[in-house]
Amino acid sequence: MRIEESNSQLPAIRRGKCVEIIVDGQLVKGFAGETVIATLLAEGIHVLGRKPGTGKPTGGYCCMGVCYECLVTIDGKANSRACQTPIAPQMIIETNSKQSR
Repeated sequence: MRIEESNSQLPAIRRGKCVEIIVDGQLVKGFAGETVIATLLAEGIHVLGRKPGTGKPTGGYCCMGVCYECLVTIDGKANSRACQTPIAPQMIIETNSKQSR
């Protein structure tokens, strides 16, 4: 979910150009300057992977590159940190959210 309107307590909203990326085969829109994790969270995509053995979900946790809970495959490169990677037009992101135990 993104903030769509400003008000007296929120300054004017300025975003970069609209960018289309592909997440698990689905077209997703974000804005230039956003990280992959920011775009995914804004689109309601919270589960990015599963813990080996337990199958518990992983996703954005620290969102600053320390915890490695947001690992995804970006343009064929596995184990990329979604919180450290800015989106780019036609970027292909694959999550491991469907992975079984």
